[in-house]
Amino acid sequence: MKKLAIITLCVALLITVFTGCSSSSANSHNGDSAQANSAENKSPQKQAPDLTGNWKQTNSKSDSSYQAATISGDTIEIYWVSDNGDTKSLYWAGTFVAPTVADEQYKWDSKNDHSKTENAILASSDDTKTMTYQNGVLSYEASAMGTTTTVKLEKQK
Repeated sequence: MKKLAIITLCVALLITVFTGCSSSSANSHNGDSAQANSAENKSPQKQAPDLTGNWKQTNSKSDSSYQAATISGDTIEIYWVSDNGDTKSLYWAGTFVAPTVADEQYKWDSKNDHSKTENAILASSDDTKTMTYQNGVLSYEASAMGTTTTVKLEKQK
């Protein structure tokens, strides 16, 4: 007899819970916007990505030679790296404009700091370079000896 009473009580509670959750009475519409705003405030807001740090090329054809970048403050420096990291040659020194929104794709035009690149033999002489960040990958076009390739880098942890 006790089991039957407990089962009946549980079923009654479940019915109450389920019908309460699916209620669409006129009174519930008055609080919908307040509940929606409350839910929006509690859900995590997408934040602009933090691109500062060290980046390494992922699409190099060699494990010992690749490009690496460092983003710090409002600058980005990119190097040709060889000899397993023992040799670095400046490729790009330019401006960095940090993203302010959490858009899926972010682009900026980096302006070359010619005072740093003018004496670097392997540096780009371009005045600007378009940089793109999407899905954790930083990319740009690099040219050397008449060949242009899209370099893809990922942030190092």
